[in-house]
Amino acid sequence: MNEALKLKKATYHLWTFTVSKLISSFGAQVYAFAISFYILQATGSAASFAANLICNILPRTIAAPFAGYLVDNYSRKKIVIFSQIATTLAIGGLLIVILTMGLSLAAIYTTSCILSLTSMFSGVAFTSSITGLVDKERIQKAMSLNQMSISFAAIGSPAVGGLLYGAVSMPGFLIIYIAASSIAIFLESTMNFKLFTAPKTDEDEKEPMWQSMKSGISYLKTQALLMTVIWIALLVNFLFGAYQVGYSFILIEKLKISSQQFGLTEGAFAAGMLLLSVYFSVRKEVKYPLLVSKWGIVGMGIIMAAIVLPLMIKLPHSLLFTYYIVLQLGLGATSTITNTPIMVILQKQIDDRYKGRVFSILETMAMALMPLGMVLYGFLYDLFPAQWIMIVSSAMFVGVILILARPSVIRRVHPETAAGKKVRVKKVPTSV
Repeated sequence: MNEALKLKKATYHLWTFTVSKLISSFGAQVYAFAISFYILQATGSAASFAANLICNILPRTIAAPFAGYLVDNYSRKKIVIFSQIATTLAIGGLLIVILTMGLSLAAIYTTSCILSLTSMFSGVAFTSSITGLVDKERIQKAMSLNQMSISFAAIGSPAVGGLLYGAVSMPGFLIIYIAASSIAIFLESTMNFKLFTAPKTDEDEKEPMWQSMKSGISYLKTQALLMTVIWIALLVNFLFGAYQVGYSFILIEKLKISSQQFGLTEGAFAAGMLLLSVYFSVRKEVKYPLLVSKWGIVGMGIIMAAIVLPLMIKLPHSLLFTYYIVLQLGLGATSTITNTPIMVILQKQIDDRYKGRVFSILETMAMALMPLGMVLYGFLYDLFPAQWIMIVSSAMFVGVILILARPSVIRRVHPETAAGKKVRVKKVPTSV
């Protein structure tokens, strides 16, 4: 295939990938909304609701390393398609259970576990395939469009889920999800996942699973950037639990904000992500990704601390709502500033043979301490004043990134920054 045709196919991939991700993300989030609403309405139990959350997190965390092995050793296209087919069959199975025996918590938990696994396999395979689907010049655009589709789904899914839940029966809702998932399968089947991938050599023969995992970890240890990103992901996601638990606790329990206003502030977070995703999709590639991500995390930490300001300074109710809308827009924007540049540099620097294992390890590390963080902060918010927990956690949040992404690490990843400091532009006086 000549270069012009490859670029044309890459453009097709950009939009097919975006539409496919939008459909799958939208379907998954609307499903999560409807099922969560059903569990709370049917049981009134927070424990039952939490159990469903665990079914969404635990299976993918445990299985991620195995997904990395499969993605690196087998067809990524087949993994994506089979994962989407498995999603469709799982929803179809839940539909059959509802029609024959009625909806039960056991059926919901089983389906949640299956969907957690299929979304993880599909996500790792898709992320590992970006450099094979599009040309290097448009990797940032691809990552931005991916983030845009997730943001659109986050903004629209509560409204669509609420509308469907009230207007359509659960079987009807599941049939709509199956139809949407089938469209995603068709779109994914038309993509060439090896468009820009170099042909495999004799060195790329399949290794036994454990040997493959060991070689993936050995490769990881040789990459300073990857080790830095892993430690940042592990600690920052743990400390971000202060926000995940504290935000709802502060607004609903402490400030008594209405459910409608709370929902709008949550939507503002997704809107902030969307705005910055649009910006990254049209701007040139970021020159120093780790440096940009570093200051994005610092910005997130400052915004986290600002969340508790109304607990210390009384604000009028109308101003309170506007204040949190602005904060959530900023938090969504800084999270995109953090994630998009670093994902672009990872796509370019990780050897294609190791991408599945590396991205699966990153996912595992990013999620490993999240459940522990949520449990710990849930306990702390019951014992200590919310403002001090959030302020201390925010200070640690900023401190972690300033230490792990200190200037010497930035210079090692981006040597040009050190060279740039030595170059001085001498001004030449102009004669009149």
